[in-house]
Amino acid sequence: MSVSKRIQSVDFLRGLTIMLMILVNTPGDWSHVYTPLLHADWNGLTLADFVFPFFLFIVGISISFVYKNKKGNFQVYKKIVIRSLKLILLGLFLNVFLPYFPFIEIESIRIPGVLQRIGIVFCVVSILYLKCTKKQLLFFAVLLLIGYWVWLAYIPLPDGSIPTLERGINNWANYLDYLILKGHTWKPDYDPEGILSTLPAIVTAITGIFVGEILVSTTKRKHIYLTVVGVGLVAVGYIWSMFFPINKALWSSSFVLVTSGYATLFLVLFHYLMDYKEYTFGNIVKYVGANAIIIYFLSSIIAKSFYLIKINSQTSIHQYLFETFFVYPTIDKSFSSLCYALIVVCIYTLLGFVLYKKKIFVKV
Repeated sequence: MSVSKRIQSVDFLRGLTIMLMILVNTPGDWSHVYTPLLHADWNGLTLADFVFPFFLFIVGISISFVYKNKKGNFQVYKKIVIRSLKLILLGLFLNVFLPYFPFIEIESIRIPGVLQRIGIVFCVVSILYLKCTKKQLLFFAVLLLIGYWVWLAYIPLPDGSIPTLERGINNWANYLDYLILKGHTWKPDYDPEGILSTLPAIVTAITGIFVGEILVSTTKRKHIYLTVVGVGLVAVGYIWSMFFPINKALWSSSFVLVTSGYATLFLVLFHYLMDYKEYTFGNIVKYVGANAIIIYFLSSIIAKSFYLIKINSQTSIHQYLFETFFVYPTIDKSFSSLCYALIVVCIYTLLGFVLYKKKIFVKV
């Protein structure tokens, strides 16, 4: 299969991931959300925890497609850096934006974020892909995962205290976020997209690179090979989790392997059905994937506006819409909350459809 031929399964997985991201981020009521759609409190893995690593995994696959036959030169690196800066600035804008005067809030801005991490990971992994051999890239990924584990679990903090993998100030990831980003994180004591946890997130994208390379190779039985890789990653990840728990907030090394393994297995399934057997389905999902970043950005900024704009002294637009159209005495409120989120997903899916049909593709 040539790189120039679009791999339908990758487009499908990208769109599905964005749809799940919107579903997780826009419930009708955060006090009534089904457990799988909530992130794990600390250690553990829920459906919601798969969404972001799946997207970074796809970023890695895309890097292997886009830069496969390109040589690293000034113009290529310039484009990489510019695209990364655009993603970071979009993320920062999303964090400072207010839907009313003065329209920005700088004092307590959250500096990390989803788009910021995507931008950083894209930049680092793209450059590594262009500069390193496959063996060097694999060695770097393994070294980074092991080094991250050793750092968090065994290296004493500056005051000599023993590090912990639990949530606390003597957790290295939390410590650095508090030290460097104090007052500018998602929670007062840590950020799930913080400084240190961005390092293993780089490996998530690197796993996508290797899977992407196999997808476009002429290797026979690539589905069997990728299935073995996926199962192997999951197995090693779960074994490692006995020593370094699966944890999205820390983006633990076991979390990287398990989520990358599952991403590989899902992609193998979709690739077999859509690219090998050439079954045609899920076009509407692929339309969302064609404008993934802009749809995510719009869903986030509109959701934030709906929460902050009040139609009276006590009721936001979000609350009004939810309680007026989705809350009924005979319906469980968690189900109403899910229905609200599903309607939001449908609206942005329709937007993806319209953009695709009008051949509008917003590239960042």
